[in-house]
Amino acid sequence: MSLKIKKGDSVIVNKGKDKGKTGKVLKVILSNSRLIVEGVNIAKKHMRKRSEQQPSGILETPQPLHISNVSLFCSTCKKGVRFSVKVLEDKTKIRLCKKCQNTL
Repeated sequence: MSLKIKKGDSVIVNKGKDKGKTGKVLKVILSNSRLIVEGVNIAKKHMRKRSEQQPSGILETPQPLHISNVSLFCSTCKKGVRFSVKVLEDKTKIRLCKKCQNTL
């Protein structure tokens, strides 16, 4: 199973408490079609000190979002867009914005 959004892509959140926020994809979890986006869906976790290096306190960690709740962010259109895949002559694939035809 392959997903259309990859690690390092810029995405915008369409649903949920962080609707409208943009961020970079940090990790893609293929098994249940989820991804972790930087600065989005942050949860606070109370941690006890386990070692000298690990501090205690309240840590903020990003939680996974379902892939259907985000869309790729086009920097020229300034919004979430649908995209098409174009195969070049040298057999490489690029993703194009459906509205402005720029590469994503």
